[in-house]
Amino acid sequence: MTNTNANAAPAPQISYTLTFPEAQAHYVEVEMHITGLNQQNLDLKMPVWTPGSYLVREFSKNIESLTAKANGNAIPVLKTRKNIWHIDSQGLSSITIKYKVYAFEISVRTSFIDASHAFLSSPDIFIYPDGMLQQPATIHIIPYKGWQTVSTSLESVSSDQFTLQSPNYDILFDSPVEVGTQDVFGFDVDGVKYQVAMVGGGSYNKDRLAKDMAKIVVEEAAIYGENPNKHYTFIVHNYLKGGGGLEHLSSTCLGASRDAYSTEGGYQNFLQLAAHEHFHLWNVKRLRPIALGPFDYDNENYTTNLWIAEGFTAYYQNIIVRRLHLYEPENYLNLLANDINTLENQPGAGVQSLAESSYDAWIKAYRPNENSNNTTISYYNKGALIGMMLDLEIIHDTKGAKSLDDVMKYMYTEYYKTKKRGYTDDEFKQGLELIAGKKLDEFYKKYIYGLTPIDYNKYLEYAGYKITDEYAGNNYPAVGFGIATSGTHIYVTSVIRGSSAWIDGLNVNDEITGVNGSPVTTLNGILNDKKPGDKMILNINRDALPMTITLTILKSTDVKYKIEALPDVTSEQLVVRKKWLKISD
Repeated sequence: MTNTNANAAPAPQISYTLTFPEAQAHYVEVEMHITGLNQQNLDLKMPVWTPGSYLVREFSKNIESLTAKANGNAIPVLKTRKNIWHIDSQGLSSITIKYKVYAFEISVRTSFIDASHAFLSSPDIFIYPDGMLQQPATIHIIPYKGWQTVSTSLESVSSDQFTLQSPNYDILFDSPVEVGTQDVFGFDVDGVKYQVAMVGGGSYNKDRLAKDMAKIVVEEAAIYGENPNKHYTFIVHNYLKGGGGLEHLSSTCLGASRDAYSTEGGYQNFLQLAAHEHFHLWNVKRLRPIALGPFDYDNENYTTNLWIAEGFTAYYQNIIVRRLHLYEPENYLNLLANDINTLENQPGAGVQSLAESSYDAWIKAYRPNENSNNTTISYYNKGALIGMMLDLEIIHDTKGAKSLDDVMKYMYTEYYKTKKRGYTDDEFKQGLELIAGKKLDEFYKKYIYGLTPIDYNKYLEYAGYKITDEYAGNNYPAVGFGIATSGTHIYVTSVIRGSSAWIDGLNVNDEITGVNGSPVTTLNGILNDKKPGDKMILNINRDALPMTITLTILKSTDVKYKIEALPDVTSEQLVVRKKWLKISD
């Protein structure tokens, strides 16, 4: 038999060298070297988005001075699209490309460089050859003065931490790199090595963090039955005020407030964030909607299932910390009540379905405006509440034998491990139905694809709880607009759908100069002596033109729910409560 691959040309070799001669000005210089070429044309591409953050960010906007050489001579480079550079490579076996990247955006999803450190979010640093996503690449880092440490999930070459190897570009684009003087500590869990790289200082206690983060790892791995990593890296950026996180296959980047660790609430918030992003190493990085892999790095990757990928993860981040008894059941129930209040006080809950919020993430979730609260919801927030409802439903219907954990493990085993692909909308629904032992058509119709208000008490009663609106029966006056001040000027920043301001025509950006004929520099207390039905005359400037608007004050529609135990809890409800909140006798 003839071996058709015996005479095949060897695959090109790709390497990068990163230098930081102007780190203080937020630049990295990249030299990309490709050898073993045997093709007439070469297109170089840069991703337009980073997986896990569903917005086209146009990373190529930060590229400067891209040039190419072959055989020691400059060769032409033609930019043919916003993120594509074309080279006529006929007769060339080796090409060197040089370019600079400006990196000065503080977030978990974008690169940031200054004299103290470099955080390299790979999709906005590395240009790649079109058609070669499966090729390996070597990255050699020449650090800026004083930088001593590299933290990443990429493998090092010959124990040289400044030389890294990626087996393909999907792994490279999923492996951020921190270079600098970060404080590094670690812990092992069942043979998996964990590294925590703390950037920016902070009031953290390394021993306490290592102990509690290890507990989170154990609890989450138990849900899926395995930890698929050999090692995992937490890159933590500590700022004066920080937040957010972005998941990766074998690492995560977290944003935190450097002094928050010293308060119990701040410490618990960090654990919840760590639990959220670590849970993603299963949910979305391996168990994923079918649309999210293999990735299309040139375009949006649409799915209606971010409420599972992100929403369920948001649900688990809090329930995991509770299961470990790192805070009391009351703390968890307060967090749950806050989630309910957030959704129920958002007019967008009556406009955008959960499936729509997932699909439209690319154009709405990451591009909020002054009207977003009126038209959208968060798939994190409502998705977490749906996770809670399904968890309680399954525990109740199976008399404590099963829970949402069993759904996640089944789906992970069935699709990631066995079928080695993502799941469709229907397939995840079928997995839920398999564990729940019943059809969920009506549930999906109401709460996933529809706008039916959630019957919280139905689900909370399974565990012997109920919600109570602390504002019920009150007659609070409300006008329904938000403001910001600039010196002595007051500007309208938001108008709530259905409110007095909405109905009577107050606009965002209106400057409020007076109330009932009197000049004002503050609106504090303007409703103190008012009641629904009263009138309020606002003097405003709209585009520098004076106007008068009369508002008819309405009754506030805000709710403030709290969760409390029912007075008489049945044995069936106690079974659900113990299973759900890990409450012992």
